[in-house]
Amino acid sequence: MTEQQPIAVLGGGSFGTAIANLMAENGQRVRQWMRDPEQAEAIRTQRENPRYLRGVKIHPGVEPDTDLSTVLQACELVFVAIPSGALRKVLEPVAGLLAGKLLVSTTKGIEAQSFKLMSQILEEIAPAARIGVISGPNLAKEVADHALTATVVASEDAELCTRVQHALHGRTFRVYASQDRFGVELGGALKNVYAIIAGMAAALDMGENTKSMLITRALAEMTRFAVKLGANPMTFLGLAGVGDLIVTCSSPKSRNYQVGFALGEGLSLEDAVARLGEVAEGVNTLKVLKTRSEELQVYMPLVAGLHAILFEGRTLAQVIEVLMRGEPKTDVDFIPTTGF
Repeated sequence: MTEQQPIAVLGGGSFGTAIANLMAENGQRVRQWMRDPEQAEAIRTQRENPRYLRGVKIHPGVEPDTDLSTVLQACELVFVAIPSGALRKVLEPVAGLLAGKLLVSTTKGIEAQSFKLMSQILEEIAPAARIGVISGPNLAKEVADHALTATVVASEDAELCTRVQHALHGRTFRVYASQDRFGVELGGALKNVYAIIAGMAAALDMGENTKSMLITRALAEMTRFAVKLGANPMTFLGLAGVGDLIVTCSSPKSRNYQVGFALGEGLSLEDAVARLGEVAEGVNTLKVLKTRSEELQVYMPLVAGLHAILFEGRTLAQVIEVLMRGEPKTDVDFIPTTGF
């Protein structure tokens, strides 16, 4: 089923471009909004996004555009792929155009000041819009290269889920549905923090047992936190939880893993982020997560440990030593209050 109207993708980064391309290959007309006129021109003339997806041919069905109002007026289904720090600033001026739209956030982040997830910001800006989120083990370059990939669209709006499935579902991309928008979105945001730890562990040549322990305890920790906020723990056994955590913590293509790897090699946080040249959402998420977990009294030793490394001058070895000295608790218990 092809949408009668074009579909909008807001954001000219790697993931926005990858899903725009995917939908165009599915026969959809796609209007991709980006702020940078040079980037739009490169897509229009060279059919490539050289900064974010070098070497990937952009389908002719993707029309780049730098006029946000025009794009929104033409489309009902809108994928929002704008970094968390810019989302509010970009969309507030066009809030009047968002009423009644189907807004689907693809951004895995949390707003620093408010601890709001992206879909909550969308609700605030556009209370009359219909809201959903997409999350899962979806490295943009692999999506663009047609590696077999699955994702989750989450919304209580069943029609929105169906529309997104029709638009994105293709030969190499499978879309599952969930009603737990909050859990799916939290999974996508929280795992970025643990990917930084995994990257550091890899750079320091820690063993496979250690890496596996870190990933598994990360899953326990993020589930514990999300359940405290009202998410369904079972969501974390799916693509948006364990699936996304595995890919982000084990792939050198993951931006947050790359930042962690650079830190493990001895770079400062500033230099590690500069080397990446893109947004690593995990660094922003870590700060707000540390504060929020303390407010809610949720035990998150990995978050506290990473915060100590990045902002308090500790080393990963010191942090792991503290974790290993902690009293072992139950292995799988969705709502423990203590224990690593």
